[in-house]
Amino acid sequence: MKTPKYILPIIVISQFCCTSLWFATNGVMNAVINEYHLEANAIGYLTSAVQFGFIIGTLLFALFTISDRFSPSKVFFISAICAALFNYSFVLETFELPYLLIFRFLTGFFLAGIYPVGMKIATDYYDKGLGKSLGYLVGALVLGTALPHLIKDLFVTTSWRFVITTTSVLSISGGILLVLFVKNGPFRKKSNSFDLSIISSVFKQPKFKQASFGYFGHMWELYTFWALVPVLLVSYNQLYANLNIDISLLSFVIIGIGSISCIFTGYISNKIGVKKTSFIFLTGSFICCLISPFAFLLENQTLFISFLMIWSFLVIGDSPMFSTLVANNVNAKNKGTALTIVNCIGYAITIISILIFTKLSLAFQSNFIYMLLGIGPLLGIIALKKRA
Repeated sequence: MKTPKYILPIIVISQFCCTSLWFATNGVMNAVINEYHLEANAIGYLTSAVQFGFIIGTLLFALFTISDRFSPSKVFFISAICAALFNYSFVLETFELPYLLIFRFLTGFFLAGIYPVGMKIATDYYDKGLGKSLGYLVGALVLGTALPHLIKDLFVTTSWRFVITTTSVLSISGGILLVLFVKNGPFRKKSNSFDLSIISSVFKQPKFKQASFGYFGHMWELYTFWALVPVLLVSYNQLYANLNIDISLLSFVIIGIGSISCIFTGYISNKIGVKKTSFIFLTGSFICCLISPFAFLLENQTLFISFLMIWSFLVIGDSPMFSTLVANNVNAKNKGTALTIVNCIGYAITIISILIFTKLSLAFQSNFIYMLLGIGPLLGIIALKKRA
């Protein structure tokens, strides 16, 4: 049975709409900090709250093998609605950080039923050319992540609550779109049992383990880089006082260019191989980490922004490749659980990384701290070089 052509675009659009929730508050963080009288380090805590919620969500989804036992489309739909509601709760008149952290945590929790489940749905429809399909899917995640920055820039005169409300509406729309038009895929193999041993057994497979550890190194850098993009731009703007950089618009462009990268790697992986593509992009982002402090010496604004765009292009391009390697090296009926548990561990790493770099940036105020982002890619490179 041939997969209808509309399936992948529907999954991609739905993923894009729903993942706009991820960095919804980051796009308006300065306004939130000012209105709620929060400390400067609140950005690290609020970003990490989403990641922590996602981790707990993916852990529970994996433990109960949710996307393998139940219809992935329905899981996606319910998660999209719940995530949207908790995201919208952020605009309620509460001025205490603990409540804001809880709302972001619960948003992240239900994102666990969106991102990895969206990939699971793609694997149920596309047996061949999975790398290309996941390239489009992760590209949608990237654009969704960057979208709040664009909304803020386009509607600069409106309240920051407009950004939160818009992303919530998009999430509900994405969930409805997917559940209506995307049913269970032809390659789906339902798991009827609750089996905790799946989580430990998948890591006993050498190629799965290799792909997972490469992904973990990649995740140390990725979300911290995304969270730091506005910070990098502000730091550069302050260094050269004669500049007037549009932080929101450039944050969207820099992060958003990663969507092109994901589609690009999806295509070239068909020619040079998924693993080789992952290695090239992981090495490229590692080099960017090492030279990042010296980029601030560039007095030419165009050159500095171009460097950030190259870095953004390289930092995400290997993400769909790692997901492809993970999916291709696990039993079909366990793909959903495998993708979810790998996401769980990967996003746990992002919490550690984001909090560390938030504290380092406040404590040292040195651009050389960004070199430490290279620790993850380096370990990932070592993992990929080992024999599996």
